[in-house]
Amino acid sequence: MEEVIPNYKTLQINRKSPNSRVFHLLINRPSRGNALSADFFTEFPHALSSLDRNPEVAVIVLSGAGKHFCTGIDLHLLNSTTMDTGSADEGRTREKLRRQIKSMQRAVTAVEECRKPVIAAVHGACIGGGVDIITACDLRYCTEEAEFSVKEVDLAITADLGTLQRLPGIVGFANAMELALTARHFSGSEAKSLGLVSQVFGDRAAMDKGVAQVAEGIAGRSPLAIIGTKRVLIESRDMALQQGLDYVATWNSAVLLSHDLKEAISAHLHKRKPLFAKL
Repeated sequence: MEEVIPNYKTLQINRKSPNSRVFHLLINRPSRGNALSADFFTEFPHALSSLDRNPEVAVIVLSGAGKHFCTGIDLHLLNSTTMDTGSADEGRTREKLRRQIKSMQRAVTAVEECRKPVIAAVHGACIGGGVDIITACDLRYCTEEAEFSVKEVDLAITADLGTLQRLPGIVGFANAMELALTARHFSGSEAKSLGLVSQVFGDRAAMDKGVAQVAEGIAGRSPLAIIGTKRVLIESRDMALQQGLDYVATWNSAVLLSHDLKEAISAHLHKRKPLFAKL
């Protein structure tokens, strides 16, 4: 029986099997197309942090409840952010707005700061803020009917939650520029050709099954090796080659001499499945 862990207004955490170390985090506002509300930006980093600290969790699969992954920022939130200043002092108004933007940015960056890998499973619409979120994820998959758009210019704003910083490294600078300036919608198959997603599935059921296999495969590997690989890749992204090599040397000097290494070698020699301690 699927284990459900409630407590959030905009999110739901599921564990589909008591023996699985894969946890599912759903954006859960289906009646609003999973549009991102003020509550989401408070709850999302909290949920990721709690999953990160939970030793039962090895991998997190992020998806959306209902018909869509995420239709972007809730327009009520966008309107209140730009209109409800609460001060006649323009300097203080602008400083407050900057703090709000930075807080929302931190909520999305929490995906990268989470030690455990986060896999995005996208169906339906993935618009605006939805693209911000998936570009921060470690792996991305989608269905054929998924539809994407870097939508912000259509709302007369510059995307400010991470898409413009992360998307070029995923799909290339020229492709990111074209997608961001035109705000055009593009399909799951084009997302695959651009490199935004790793694989496209025929429908959600097929995607759920395929992503589950990927996630369980990662969850069965050394947690020290998995979190190290994620951290080194993210940190090295903004480093020169020699800096990146030095970083991974320092990382491995700290964790390489672990029981995980001994267990992996023993399992390989005895042709059995390795069993790693939780992290």
